Amino acid sequence: MNRIKLHVRKGDNVEVISGNFRGSSGKVLEVIARKQRVLIEGVRIIKKHLKKSQDNPQGKIQEREGPIHISNVRVLERGEKAGKDKGTKKKAAKEKSPKRKTAKEKEE
Repeated sequence: MNRIKLHVRKGDNVEVISGNFRGSSGKVLEVIARKQRVLIEGVRIIKKHLKKSQDNPQGKIQEREGPIHISNVRVLERGEKAGKDKGTKKKAAKEKSPKRKTAKEKEE
């Protein structure tokens, strides 16, 4: 199964550039890669009607974020977790290891 590469990650600050919610911005709460959609904090608030249960004896109208297509958003700022370089440990280990002498250096 192949991984889907997307330009947006969880924790990024994004702006909606097209569609009904153009101009609004917020933090990415979740990326749904298979459907190519994102949930953005405070954007596209939808109301979900919940029926009666033990948790909600009266029933409830819950407000939550709805998904927006990923092509309609632009990254403004990378999140702390998303911006880190994946290869930093390997690079640091290479710098600490002693350098080997080349054949010319050994002769001298």
